[in-house]
Amino acid sequence: MKRENIRNFAIIAHIDHGKSTLADRIMEQTKTVSERELSAQLLDSMAVEQTHGVTVKARSVRNFYHGADGQEYEYNLIDTPGHVDFSDEVAKSLAASDGAILLVDATQGVQAQTIANLRLAIKYNLKIIPVINKIDNVAADIAATEKQLRKLRPEFASRPILKISAKTGQNVHQVLEAIYQEIPAPTGEPTAALKALVFDSQYDPYQGIIADIRVFDGHLQTKQKLQLMGHDSSFTAQSIGIFNPDMKAVPTLTTGEVGYLVTGLKDVQALQVGETITTTAHPATTAIPNFKPAQSMVYAGLFPKGETSYEELKQAISKLALNDTSFHYKPEQSEALDAGFRCGFLGIFHLQIIKERLRTEYHVEVLTTAPNATYQVYLKNQQPQGEYLTITNPVEFPDFAIIDHVCESFVKAIITTPNTYLSAVMKLCEEHYGELLDIDNQQDLVTLTYKLPVSEIAYNFFNSLKSLTHGYATLDTEFLDYEPVDIVKIQTQINYAPVDALDILVPRQQADQIAHKLVEKLKYAIPRRLYPMPVQAIIENKVIARVDVPPLRKNAAVNGEQRSISKKQQLLRRQSLNKRQAARSDIKLPQSVFDAVLNLDSPA
Repeated sequence: MKRENIRNFAIIAHIDHGKSTLADRIMEQTKTVSERELSAQLLDSMAVEQTHGVTVKARSVRNFYHGADGQEYEYNLIDTPGHVDFSDEVAKSLAASDGAILLVDATQGVQAQTIANLRLAIKYNLKIIPVINKIDNVAADIAATEKQLRKLRPEFASRPILKISAKTGQNVHQVLEAIYQEIPAPTGEPTAALKALVFDSQYDPYQGIIADIRVFDGHLQTKQKLQLMGHDSSFTAQSIGIFNPDMKAVPTLTTGEVGYLVTGLKDVQALQVGETITTTAHPATTAIPNFKPAQSMVYAGLFPKGETSYEELKQAISKLALNDTSFHYKPEQSEALDAGFRCGFLGIFHLQIIKERLRTEYHVEVLTTAPNATYQVYLKNQQPQGEYLTITNPVEFPDFAIIDHVCESFVKAIITTPNTYLSAVMKLCEEHYGELLDIDNQQDLVTLTYKLPVSEIAYNFFNSLKSLTHGYATLDTEFLDYEPVDIVKIQTQINYAPVDALDILVPRQQADQIAHKLVEKLKYAIPRRLYPMPVQAIIENKVIARVDVPPLRKNAAVNGEQRSISKKQQLLRRQSLNKRQAARSDIKLPQSVFDAVLNLDSPA
């Protein structure tokens, strides 16, 4: 295919505005897949995507379209997620694209993530085609949605806005025509040294790392000797091909094309997303500018559970991290849970998706500890000036007696919400110690910029925001800085034995209240035994709150038979002997115990 007839584009939108459905119609009308092969949300092939009805991973597919001008065009479509927790996937997709279709639901209008994804597309200097979807819906307000769209960008004011129904296929051919008419052909030199960007990757147990690539310069062939410009390692191209939407081998990928490369590399750390691939014989001199890697917002521990071994979890996590570059991990050791991993996530929904992918794709069961933010701890007269400890795990938090001060990570949170929910959103941010930095009106939407501590948004902030605004608000965050805070660690003892996996870091002014809520929650979450077990919350070596988990008692007097008081007392004495086990803790904690830490705001 001539470079002038190639178009690389992504579809961006708010969640549930019809991205995957439009991708289905494009594949159907370009005859990429037959009617027999077509199914709803064909590109959402992962089990977690089908379960939650959301796109988690970006997927690419090559289509061929015969335009009204009589020419055949190669359309490389990249479907993207819409949830805020997967904005990193959107960024990777846009880095490999030359244009984007901005899709807006006519029944809901321009929403927060619409604007957030639009900002990303503008950042990558992409040509943007605005499209209104679901015009066949009885609740559609096409005129109001078009008015909102035209105010988003100056160039939208005078241009025609396409109106389609991705569900029925109405006017989708207009989108197909606009793609080759408006989105520019890829630039690059076919005769130059090879430069290919790795924008995604996955692991195959037989073929090793399979990289999703976009060729910017030169051409790529099977059995070529290749090297990574960032990692400084070489390999041979085992196979190359395209997604159609399944993998289909081809002999060559030329300038501007999108496809896959089977590297044969078995070390999951060898190839990172954002790498530039070139040839060993004639290497390029400069790499493709890399997109900024995602920064984890919350951290949680993942530990093997049930029949899962540490080695099985280690292999599964390393392979999953290859496929999801916004997921970070490192080994950690817990006295209560043994060996596991401290993992970084973009948000709570991201954590949930990772946990489900480990179970469904790798058949690994994990136990998840309570998420927490990152802290910088400065010690008293024990470190050079300006040096600090970076704490992502409460277990590593030093003793309060040697701490000089603690700094917490803060983010700049950009919240876009309909103006009818403005007061509720501002109240929510104030409850989470947010500081208002800016406020901006955009039509019927208000964009609020807040400075928020990560610890306050790590647990349930986004869910609360969606609940208050009925799903119409979005949250876009970026790291701001570290600032001094007064933080203390709540340590938990069960049956007088410390359980380090339940340690949490909280603001001092809330510590007493949280400690009492914590022990009350644990009272009903910890598995009961034949003897009462004390649960204590300790702050700075002082017991702040305590409850007893009630015992499982066999009552000899309530079984329909006559029993003597002495018999009942004998049974109770025998049960009390189990208290001698209090010196050691062999309690197996279920996931519900750790979930109790996440739900301290709900009733016990």
